[in-house]
Amino acid sequence: MTSFQLRTGAPAARILAFGHYQPSNVVTNDDLAKTVDTNDEWIQSRVGIKQRRIAGPEESVVDMAVQAGGKALASSGLSPEDIDLVIVATCTQEAQIPNASASVADRLGITAPGAYDVNAACAGFCYALSNASDAVRAGSARNVLVIGAEKLSQWVDWTDRSTCIIFADGAGAAVVTGSDEAAVGPVVWGSAGDMASRIYIKDRNSFLYQEGQAVFRWATTALHPIAKEACQRAGVDPSELAAFVPHQANLRIVEAIARKLKAENAIVADDIVNAGNTSAASIPLALSRMIERGDVTSGAPALLIGFGAGMTYAAQVVRVP
Repeated sequence: MTSFQLRTGAPAARILAFGHYQPSNVVTNDDLAKTVDTNDEWIQSRVGIKQRRIAGPEESVVDMAVQAGGKALASSGLSPEDIDLVIVATCTQEAQIPNASASVADRLGITAPGAYDVNAACAGFCYALSNASDAVRAGSARNVLVIGAEKLSQWVDWTDRSTCIIFADGAGAAVVTGSDEAAVGPVVWGSAGDMASRIYIKDRNSFLYQEGQAVFRWATTALHPIAKEACQRAGVDPSELAAFVPHQANLRIVEAIARKLKAENAIVADDIVNAGNTSAASIPLALSRMIERGDVTSGAPALLIGFGAGMTYAAQVVRVP
C-alpha cells in the first residue's frame, strides 16, 4: 500500500492584519433609560458600558463580516485569490443554512475557498484563530480569513434591562498565513458543559437568557489559570505581555482577570465601554482598534482569551501584526 501524498504546510503561523466594523447607530445608556428602568450610573457600575453600537434592521451578520473581512484583507496586502479558507465565528446568524462564511467569501471575491462557521459563542474567535493556525501549519490552507461577527441585538429582549444593557453588534477579522517563527501560540481551550444552562437561547422564538451572577463568579475564578497556561505554553511570562485582550463581557470581569494574571506591563483592552459585548466579535474588534490607535506595536505579544456560552473558553498568545 502506497502512502498518501501530503501537502507540506508551514512550520508556524502568524497574523498579517486585522480589520473591524461597527454599525453607525450609537445607543447610549441614557437612550436605554427612556425605554427600561435603568440609568447611566447603574449600567456603568455593573457592567462598565457607556454606549454600544446596534445594527439596523437590514444589516446582517454577513454584511458586518464582509466589512471587517474586507478591511483585514486590504491591510494584509493579499488579494482575494490568495485566500483559500474562510472561517466565520458567530452565534447569531439569522438562519443556520446557508452558513455565513461561504456568503462572505463570495461577496469578497474569494473563489471556491473552504468555508465554515464556528459557534463557540464568545470564545468563537479564539477557536477559529486556532483552527486557522492549525490549517496553515498542516498544509490544508495557505492563507485564512478569520472573522468574528455578531448581531446580538436581534436576539435580545429590549424590555429586559438585565440583557439589553450589555449586548451589541459588530465584527472583527484577521488574516492568518504561514511563518518561519511562531506568532500564534498554542491554544488552551475547553468547556464547562455543566454550566451550559447559564446562558442560552431556548429556541428560534426566544430571546437570549443569562444568569449574570453565575457567569460572573465562574469567569472571575476559573479563567485566570487558563490565561496563565496560554502564556506558559507560548513561552511568554505575563510580565512580558504588551497587551491583554479578553472577551469584552463585563468591565469588572476584565479587570478581575487582569489583576489575577499580574500582567503589569500590558495594556488591558476595555473596548466594552464604548462597544458593548459583541460576543465572538469582541476580541478582534478590540485588538484591531488598539492597533489602529497605535496602542500596541508590531511584533509585541498579546494574550487573547474568549469565554462564554457553553461554557466554552479558549486562550492563546499572538504577536501583533
